Amino acid sequence: MPCGTIFEVEETQVKIQELERKTLAPDFWNNAEAATKVQQEISRLQDPLKEWESCQGELEEADILLELAMEAGDQQTAKEAADLLARLENRIANTEMERMFSGEHDASNAILAINAGAGGTEAQDWTSILLRMYLRWAEAKGFSVDVLDQLPGDEAGVKNVSLMINGRYAYGQLRSEMGIHRLVRISPFDAGGRRHTSFASVHVFPELDDNIVIDINEKDLRIDTYRASGSGGQHVNKTSSAVRLTHLPTGLVAQCQNERSQHRNKDTAMKMLKAQLYERERGLQQEAKDKLAGEKKEIAWGSQIRSYVLQPYQLIKDHRTNYEVGNVGSVLDGGLDPFIKAYLLWEQ
Repeated sequence: MPCGTIFEVEETQVKIQELERKTLAPDFWNNAEAATKVQQEISRLQDPLKEWESCQGELEEADILLELAMEAGDQQTAKEAADLLARLENRIANTEMERMFSGEHDASNAILAINAGAGGTEAQDWTSILLRMYLRWAEAKGFSVDVLDQLPGDEAGVKNVSLMINGRYAYGQLRSEMGIHRLVRISPFDAGGRRHTSFASVHVFPELDDNIVIDINEKDLRIDTYRASGSGGQHVNKTSSAVRLTHLPTGLVAQCQNERSQHRNKDTAMKMLKAQLYERERGLQQEAKDKLAGEKKEIAWGSQIRSYVLQPYQLIKDHRTNYEVGNVGSVLDGGLDPFIKAYLLWEQ
């Protein structure tokens, strides 16, 4: 919307007015669920409209500053105008990306899980590198991150880690990361200085809205408690507060250890398990559709989506979109947006 046309803005304003008229009806709250959906739709439409109006205001401010700078020959004011335009350009680029999010849960928070593949210390170190990359990316976005569960590597790195990334469109952006990530480098753990290939899998699930009901029979669950293995103070590490849930019919596992309370850890693990079950069901439905259509598509989490080559040359390539960059350091430092945008364009 911020980069939309005046027609799109006016069209959105009309939609908002129509929905607001519905809220004035005497029987509007007779159906609480329907009323809530109407209010959520109003909010969904208003947010990008407010962003568009804010961008318009900043553009006008930059125009005034530039005009003053030209009249007075003031270099400082000209620099202020240039800085404002640069920030505005970055803001518009981000909101343009948001316009490509059309999935049902794209605006939701994301649960991201990284698991080391075969290869011991090599793969576990690679997992820790990916963890840092996603943490830096989230930090740059202004998203908050909760480490739900983390299992340290035997000698270095991380065996597996689960994060809750809280931010608007966190899932819409990170779902492009689901799959196998491959690293090629000279191993820092190999005394012979040989080149090694390591793998790690990334799974991404949306934090489900409370309105979505996923029924789980308690009889289908195995609940294990254990002592937390990560940081968190003496109480966390000396009590069996960590919780692991195993859904016996599917074999799906969710675990959480970031809270001191076993009850809260169980609630969070249940939320994670429901998100996995929901995504699994959606995947099965999509497979059935593809089969009926005579198509065979790759399963996202079962395919190698991206290669990170550090030696003998430096290159990161996404195998779905063929987008590639040579600035490996920037990407591993959280610069994922070009890959995310390329994926969204490819998907559309």
